[in-house]
Amino acid sequence: MKTPRLLASLVAVAAASLALAGCAQGADASSSDGSDKKLTVFISADTNIQDLWQKTLIPAFQKDNPGYTVNVAFDLHGAHDQQSVAKLTAATLQKNDPGYDLIDAGFVSQVAASGLLSKVTPAQVPGLADVPQNLLQAGGDGGVPYRGSSVVLAYDTTTVPTPPKTLNELLAWIKANPGKFTYNSPSTGGSGGSFVTTVLDQNISDADRTTLETTAAPELESTWAKGFATLAGLNPYVYQNGVYPNGNGQVLDLLSSGQISMAPVWSDQFVTGVKNGQIPSRISYTQISDPSFTGGASYLGIPSASPRQADAQKLLSWVLSPTAQALVADSISGYPVISLDKLPASVQDTFKNADIAHLRPAYFAANGADMSKAWAQKVPGKQ
Repeated sequence: MKTPRLLASLVAVAAASLALAGCAQGADASSSDGSDKKLTVFISADTNIQDLWQKTLIPAFQKDNPGYTVNVAFDLHGAHDQQSVAKLTAATLQKNDPGYDLIDAGFVSQVAASGLLSKVTPAQVPGLADVPQNLLQAGGDGGVPYRGSSVVLAYDTTTVPTPPKTLNELLAWIKANPGKFTYNSPSTGGSGGSFVTTVLDQNISDADRTTLETTAAPELESTWAKGFATLAGLNPYVYQNGVYPNGNGQVLDLLSSGQISMAPVWSDQFVTGVKNGQIPSRISYTQISDPSFTGGASYLGIPSASPRQADAQKLLSWVLSPTAQALVADSISGYPVISLDKLPASVQDTFKNADIAHLRPAYFAANGADMSKAWAQKVPGKQ
């Protein structure tokens, strides 16, 4: 529960940051009564998720549902997440239209915990009936999973015949092969954030790890000290003596071009890159252990302040349909969140070994944001 002082502070931040609309490209105003059937999806993610919505999901939804128009507001890499949360908080308190009707962002669990999303039921969103309960519970009040992915270790088979199997083996490999490994800065993409999280998690208790996954826990951030020291110690061995790319895509480019031999990458981006030929066949991937990289579901949420609740529920339920889930799987190789037996044989075969319900979760959004800030202060250029 937000305190009155904190809520007032968030409202003030929102008032000062209404320029966010400038970075939210493509947002479209709709009438307040919701009768025009115009919806806006707010996306805080990488360009592959923007493309998923604009090039695949939205055209298919509009074809299946004549009379609907769906627009996108996009914030690359979640660069303005703090302002986005503040703006949504202000709109909810003031009972104003936030300007969008469905959120696809890493902070969905955070705003769900703050009571800013509408709670939905299978009666309102029939697609919920096909989603595992533990995934729904992890999303909190109003967070609805719609795809999954995990971070994996990609490597060049021509230079790495036997990849590391554990985190300790990976750390040793990095030091034994200077300049052949890197990861993106955590604030610019989840694959780098997962690598950082995994190194930090190696030095904290299971109980503390669970707390960091489920709630804001600034009191536990001191447990990250040893892990940050390990990460800072890797600087001389990372690509070009400590160059951390801007975003998941740049890491894949370095790997594909042969400038590095190993990196953490998203499973969905990797599989998609192999399919479309952007990633050469010599690149393969594996998963490490002790601990593994993180993964899990990505969540959608309907802002409780949106006046277009019924139409937003219709879009949300459609995203959970077999049609949409197959599109997600085919377009970005995202793990489906509904039962595989409802999907085409090709999708079933691709994801037969994926177990989205038991992937190692990332940190709660507020902890993840603090981790990214701490990394920027403690790691680059530090030895």
